[in-house]
Amino acid sequence: MSKTTAAITAVGAYVPDFVLSNQVLETLVDTNDEWITSRTGIKERRLLKEEGQGTSFLAIKAAQNLIEKRKLNPEEIDVVIVATATPDMLVASTAVYVATQIGATNAFAYDLQAACSSFLYGMSTASAYIESGRYKKVLLIGADKMSSIIDYTDRATCIIFGDGAGAVLFEPNHEGLGFQDEYLRSDGIGREFLKIDAGGSILPPSEETVKNRQHFVFQDGKTVFKYAVSGMADVSEKIMQRNNLSHDDVNWLVAHQANKRIIDATSSRMGLDESKVLVNIEKYGNTTSATLPLLLSDFEHKLKKGDNLIFAAFGGGFTWGSIYLRWAYDKK
Repeated sequence: MSKTTAAITAVGAYVPDFVLSNQVLETLVDTNDEWITSRTGIKERRLLKEEGQGTSFLAIKAAQNLIEKRKLNPEEIDVVIVATATPDMLVASTAVYVATQIGATNAFAYDLQAACSSFLYGMSTASAYIESGRYKKVLLIGADKMSSIIDYTDRATCIIFGDGAGAVLFEPNHEGLGFQDEYLRSDGIGREFLKIDAGGSILPPSEETVKNRQHFVFQDGKTVFKYAVSGMADVSEKIMQRNNLSHDDVNWLVAHQANKRIIDATSSRMGLDESKVLVNIEKYGNTTSATLPLLLSDFEHKLKKGDNLIFAAFGGGFTWGSIYLRWAYDKK
């Protein structure tokens, strides 16, 4: 009997309608389109503006898009994982609500949080479930409503982040396709450089924390950039070496969309031509847990059965890593 691997068999996505362009940001903070584009590669981002709608709304929409495209009976889903840094609530699991709303009534569900690496770590978890033989269908969703934690008077962060969601279905494969290898890392040195000070168990919400704007994302941009460039490039090169892959063997780099310069540094270390690098940061900005599945959705038509994909991400904590996956289907 051939070895069971975990393959992605379907993708789905959703982004809100509201577009926050660089031109609009020019009216909010001291910045301009040329400055943002040259330093980040971002031209616009999407925001979920409707009152009372959170990350679950985005996740449900992405999951429904996948279910409809795949003609999947949601009752067949065994596990639902929502990778997110912005859950609806601190205690009640967002994934549990999402699973119920999409009709995955036979699944168990939970949230996974590793900042911008959440979806990448979720791929590892979902693949392990499939390879164990216990489960046949694992739905992994990456979703974040970053606008809920961004201070739109802080030009260091408000130019970067957007809202969105993407979903993938993992199923068993016996052709040697799907998940091949992973190299995942973390280092607590990053705790002070990318964080939200208040709202957790160390500094619970109070009138003072709200007044001090401590419930918004803080980022030491230069430090995070330095670690992200070296981290993503290192693990991507490492995964290629471990699997004897040359730049000719890699069909696509699927990199976290945080900054175009970080993506370029990673692809350069891997020796990849620009044509092999999937990029949509100009449309969405950094959607945190959603960047990787949004790339798969936007470029699904280009992915061919047997293609070698290298995934890479870097996030707060710090968390980072790379995954090698062989694509399992041609889009019909």
